[in-house]
Amino acid sequence: MSKVGIFVGSVYGNAQHVAEQVQELLTSKQVVSEIYDDPSIDDFKRCDGYIFVSSTTGQGDIPPNLEFFVADLKDMFPLMDQKPFAVIGLGDSSYCDSYCGAGEQIQALLLELQGKPVADMLKIDACETLEPEKEALAFIEPLAAEFA
Repeated sequence: MSKVGIFVGSVYGNAQHVAEQVQELLTSKQVVSEIYDDPSIDDFKRCDGYIFVSSTTGQGDIPPNLEFFVADLKDMFPLMDQKPFAVIGLGDSSYCDSYCGAGEQIQALLLELQGKPVADMLKIDACETLEPEKEALAFIEPLAAEFA
């Protein structure tokens, strides 16, 4: 049975909440998933599909809880062999150039690792929505079969 890893980068808990809602949706579709908020390369290697949910901090930076993991991915470069992935970026468009910067970095890295994107990255703007989980669920629901 395949397993989807939901890798979450969160500072204030919004991305964590979105990841938990995504996991509930996948479970309802009989897709096995696990949330990783302090992942290792071994966790990454054990997954058959990937969903990254990340907020952006600072000047377009990856949240501290994912920072070292992403650095390890860059250093160890574990190829994904066309395994499916999707990225949900949470940000604030008033930050202009750094808007969803963490999601952009993650998307680019997963493409370098030869993952197969099942959709373009979803950017959720805090200036436009108070319930990012609703946008995330609408994005993931039609993609769930890609991860089954």
